[in-house]
Amino acid sequence: MNKRKIKLFFQFHWIGILISIACVIVAISLVFFLSNTISAWKSSDSYLKKASLAQYGLFFYIIFITQILTLPLHVALYTWMLQGGYKNFTKVQAKTSKGKDISIHWTDVIGMEEAKQEAAEVVRLVMDRVEVQKIGGKILRGILMMGPPGCGKTYLAKAIATESNIPFMSMSGSEFIEMFVGVGASRVRKLFKQARQLAYTEGGCIIFIDELDAVGAQRSVDRGSGGQTESNTTLNQLLIEMDGMKEKDYNIIIIGATNAPETFLDPALLRPGRFDRKIYVDLPNLEEREHLFDYYLKDAKYDSTVDNKRLARLTVGNSPADIANLVHEAALIAVRNKKQAISMKEVTEAYDRVEMGIKHKIVFSQEERIKIAYHEAGHAISMYFLAPHKDVFKATILARGGALGFVMPQPREEIHVRTRDQYLGDIKVSLGSYAAEKLKLRVTTSGVGWDFTTAMWIAHHMVWEWGMGKSGLVGNYASIAAMPTQIGVFKGENVSYVSEKVKEQLNSEVQEILQECLKEVEVLLIKESSLLDRFAEELLKNEELDYDQIEAIFKEFNKTRPPIVRVPAMPQKKEVPFNPGPQPS
Repeated sequence: MNKRKIKLFFQFHWIGILISIACVIVAISLVFFLSNTISAWKSSDSYLKKASLAQYGLFFYIIFITQILTLPLHVALYTWMLQGGYKNFTKVQAKTSKGKDISIHWTDVIGMEEAKQEAAEVVRLVMDRVEVQKIGGKILRGILMMGPPGCGKTYLAKAIATESNIPFMSMSGSEFIEMFVGVGASRVRKLFKQARQLAYTEGGCIIFIDELDAVGAQRSVDRGSGGQTESNTTLNQLLIEMDGMKEKDYNIIIIGATNAPETFLDPALLRPGRFDRKIYVDLPNLEEREHLFDYYLKDAKYDSTVDNKRLARLTVGNSPADIANLVHEAALIAVRNKKQAISMKEVTEAYDRVEMGIKHKIVFSQEERIKIAYHEAGHAISMYFLAPHKDVFKATILARGGALGFVMPQPREEIHVRTRDQYLGDIKVSLGSYAAEKLKLRVTTSGVGWDFTTAMWIAHHMVWEWGMGKSGLVGNYASIAAMPTQIGVFKGENVSYVSEKVKEQLNSEVQEILQECLKEVEVLLIKESSLLDRFAEELLKNEELDYDQIEAIFKEFNKTRPPIVRVPAMPQKKEVPFNPGPQPS
């Protein structure tokens, strides 16, 4: 490996070496010439010495001073030329690190177990590339990591570099694109040139391009601004460089990361031979979130009230970055409250602050506080009885963000595919505030605006897209309600493929769902009127109620949560004994 480094050094610095040798020869010749000149000058007569000194002394003095003054300029120009000169405009700002210097191991990768297993397989392919080639297999060239932001795609790429122990070059896709056409393509060429040098000297290299969609979006026709031409040229050069790695056995792995959908990227990037492997880094599940809280809390001081299992249930849909931010925010709140350790109170307050914003110091009149209290109590009681897939985690009448109060739900279990009953439960929860205001205040407020929006959005999708209406109409009518005609594509004209009669029927079903849900909520709140009053009273008294306080209120009235509605299991087929029938005698 040292021989390769020496060879590569001479390959890229031979001009400088030749110039240095030439300078040494010139210096030796100059010293020899000056020594002979001085010897001849000393052996001459005195009047010739004085004449020569008067004639040439000033001249040599000026030359000497000029060379001394211009020497730094010559050195700077030479250095500039060696580094690329005018090509510095297109130089690559890739961050290069050795694998062992990154120091991110598999034990540090938490909350993405399936993605980590696939990444470990990639490392094995990189390390056992000779064995792969022996059996005729293809060396892995490109890996595409996809998933929501904050799930650890960059972290996983660094772990691959650490475990493979090869250099790691990282750039963002936006660093390639410039307003001048050709700059991005030049940067791509230089990036791969540096990667080939590292692969030659170090035995391999990983190129990590974050936000790949910035450079890998689908190509299209330039409308005249030049920006699309630059993007297309950069992508074309990237495709060429990825194909060029097949010419020689370069052990270079390209890892791209993006939050954009796969369909947003150019199909040429996704074909076999370029990004051969796709790793989906998704949001962590319940068990992984619990491990994440264990990981981030191990360096913090916290008391026994912190329940990681409850926190894992609370943070459904949160990424590892969200969980890390939640723990850091809880630590800041504990310091602000002059506590020595983090408690569950600080963690839930941090969650409220991250999700809903800080508390607003709004002074409400007693009448307004009563309205807000019944509004939120309606949500809470509807959620408790009519949405069994959710727990009432918290209720408050303190203003946060744009809300004057809110009820925070906590999923009782992770749900990936929702049923009609679950959507109806969400609609009933949204309409609980409206029903409570009508029942107790005899007047409704503008606070139900967002609740109506949520309820109508769910009901509309149920009927128009998911076939959950009562009429039996099947199909995604929203997708064809307004589509461009073949003639009107360039004119912006749309045509509806749904008749007015069908639209009227679908809209009628949406309203029917809302009315039926509202009636069920009203019946519930009339039946539980005393519980509604008690809940609103506690909200007015404490302003915030946590999970344990809420459960205590319902237990005070001997209320229990209804069970979660399960989809019936498929019936088992009964085994029919084999009957061969009558046998011939």
